[in-house]
Amino acid sequence: MFNRKAVAGSLIGGIKSNEEVLALCAKHNILPETETVLTDKIDWVFEQLNKGSNPEGKRYVIDIQGSIKAGFVPK
Repeated sequence: MFNRKAVAGSLIGGIKSNEEVLALCAKHNILPETETVLTDKIDWVFEQLNKGSNPEGKRYVIDIQGSIKAGFVPK
């Protein structure tokens, strides 16, 4: 502490490790579970995430272009 030394680290493992994982997933066609939602469902998505009803780790993707076409986002 008095010598001003610090310890730092990364929770993601670095760029090389990430590239290796992405290559492995691509090779074996491992894909995340996703659900595409329009912007009118954002509140619902936050409710699901906040109450912990996403144990499988599903990723929600917001479809901006689809939302614009549906009239949920001003042009």
